[in-house]
Amino acid sequence: MPRARGLTTIERPPPRLVKVLDQTRCIGCHACTTACKSENGVPVGVSRTYVKSVEVGRFPQVRRAFQVTRCNQCEDAPCVAACPTGAMYRREDGIVDFDKRICIGCKACMAACPYDAIFINPEDHSAEKCNFCAHRLEIGLEPACVVVCPTGAILVGDLNEPGSAVAEIIESETVAVRRPEKRTRPGVYYRGADEATLDPLAAARPRGGTFAWAEMPAGHNVVNSGHPASHRPSTTSPAGVVSYDVAHQLPWGWRVSLYTWTKGVAAGGYLVPALLATAGAISWSSVLLAYVGPLVGLGFLGLTAGLLVSDLKHPRRFYLLLTKHQWRSWLVRGAVVLNLYAAVLVAQLAISLSGSSFAPAVLAGIGLPVAIMAAAYTAYLFAQARGRDLWQSPILAPHLAIEALLLGAGALLPAAAVLVPSAVHPLEVLVAGSAAAHLLLRGAEVIPHHETAHARLAVFEMTHGRYAVCFWAGTVAIAAGVLAPFLGWWAALVAVAGLLPEGHAYVQAAQAVPLA
Repeated sequence: MPRARGLTTIERPPPRLVKVLDQTRCIGCHACTTACKSENGVPVGVSRTYVKSVEVGRFPQVRRAFQVTRCNQCEDAPCVAACPTGAMYRREDGIVDFDKRICIGCKACMAACPYDAIFINPEDHSAEKCNFCAHRLEIGLEPACVVVCPTGAILVGDLNEPGSAVAEIIESETVAVRRPEKRTRPGVYYRGADEATLDPLAAARPRGGTFAWAEMPAGHNVVNSGHPASHRPSTTSPAGVVSYDVAHQLPWGWRVSLYTWTKGVAAGGYLVPALLATAGAISWSSVLLAYVGPLVGLGFLGLTAGLLVSDLKHPRRFYLLLTKHQWRSWLVRGAVVLNLYAAVLVAQLAISLSGSSFAPAVLAGIGLPVAIMAAAYTAYLFAQARGRDLWQSPILAPHLAIEALLLGAGALLPAAAVLVPSAVHPLEVLVAGSAAAHLLLRGAEVIPHHETAHARLAVFEMTHGRYAVCFWAGTVAIAAGVLAPFLGWWAALVAVAGLLPEGHAYVQAAQAVPLA
């Protein structure tokens, strides 16, 4: 029937499926965990959902608080942006779902999630998490955890449907979300949850080499009627001790730490001689730029690619990174940058073989920016890990470029000592300057008082905790590079080697802080 002229219809907003977890009703029975495992075939050792308990208060007024932990179904989901193949995606109804068929097991989604809600299934080696039992919702059934909960503590519904149970609770009562400062706009709301359960670092303070709970005002995770966080006074003692938790492995291990080092050497292999030629310290036909630098770059670029592929849980699906790419992911953008850089290196070798004396300077106009991008893009890859506050530093990109100068200059020094003795001193000076700049930038990341507890505890882990030996041994070695013009090029090699354990401490410490 045609619509009457002058009348308009009110379009209903698209559905936004959310979940309300009523912690005032949760009795910590773990029925939701076992039902989820049974329904979704989740193997032993990993969980899509689990119940954490925290002892809250001070003796003799102590009680046990529970919190159901799972994927937060974010409106702005960091895992979706970080996934290079689109295996993590957001449906029209607001559910963040996953497609195991195109997962390459890169763990970028795990690193990106501020809630530590994603894991690699040990049986099929693909990423998974809670998806609201989407297969049940599609046939009119409620999620398994909702059905099995004996106290009705779990509710699922459409936030945009007036009168729905979840909409009424969120609009009329004080509810909380986890880590609202990350601006992911979570779709999981907590009713009556204690701050000590919502934020594992709400009262954490380094003490004697470990993390201990201490007093801290509660309530900064509270939201009312869907609006940003507001403060409220704590009604109970905030001191708490975790009595039950689930440990999760670090997403990126030693291969990623080593990758940052090999990629720095690769980028510096061309970057350093091209800069020296631009400055007039060496000629454009110098063997360092013509052959040594490009060969070093290609060799370490090959090592970098090998590390990246070997770190995948599905290495045979590596091709999907380029054939089924999701452009917001910096894994995809980084792969494009590295391919462009490889093309620059091959072009430089071809030019050198042709004997042209003019073309290297022309190529440098393209090659220098690409080399800098190859060195620095990892900063943006790390920045997509929103839950890792130490990696959100605005100086990380220039810092990685400076590391590439140090690594490239140090790697070229042995060849320069044999083939181009006149280039040794400029390279030693470059090592000294970049080592000093690196130490200053690392100090700027470590010494200041960080705004968040996550960043402070990451720095603590790096400088005084489990990675302190690697960090300080590497720092001392890098400091030797500052004296390279006086001690000789061997000091530069010590600095190059020192960047490996120091960088490993930086990469791992940022991931060591608990998020759930």
